Amino acid sequence: MKNIVVLISGRGSNMEAIVRAQIPGARIAAVISNRPDAAGLEFARSHGIATGVLNHRDFSDRAAFDTRLLALIDSHAPDLVVLAGFMRVLTQGFVEHYAGRLLNIHPSLLPSFPGLHTHARALEAGVGLHGATVHFVTADLDCGPIVIQAAVPVLPHDDENALAERVLAQEHRIYPQAVRWFVEGRIRLDGQRAVVEGGTYMPSASCVTPALEY
Repeated sequence: MKNIVVLISGRGSNMEAIVRAQIPGARIAAVISNRPDAAGLEFARSHGIATGVLNHRDFSDRAAFDTRLLALIDSHAPDLVVLAGFMRVLTQGFVEHYAGRLLNIHPSLLPSFPGLHTHARALEAGVGLHGATVHFVTADLDCGPIVIQAAVPVLPHDDENALAERVLAQEHRIYPQAVRWFVEGRIRLDGQRAVVEGGTYMPSASCVTPALEY
């Protein structure tokens, strides 16, 4: 049985998708938030999952918060840590502590549109495809080895909300799949690439300025 700790900052809909997937061999050991009012905490409690709150506003700096967060996570003996809408930039020491067992989902087809406001930026760029990416977390923001991606077409009359809704539906599909692969021991890191046994040899994300054409 693999222990999984999920970090959220709000609703945690990707956390809900992972819980509802009931992945064999996976145990959601805890859901932890940096916001006491995060709606996803109630969902976790209603499903008998341990919860924790560590308000980042109570700490003088990012390093102090991450040190305490690391200790809280490790108290649940995690095999995998999953970022599900956790709106904090993590320190290098934190990321290195969980190297190879820290996943994130990003609402774009990385390496395009790292960072915030991805749907608006995709519309402004006029791309034909947008989507979501599950990747291992590294010290470089949104630049870790890609595990799985899903693409959606950008439709002529899309606005930001409509595009975000279609992308979110794909997030809810691919994040549980990535966690399942990890639990099954099918993912391995080969340098800056993630290899899924019986799956696809995915390209690494890149920290260069993203291309705006597909």
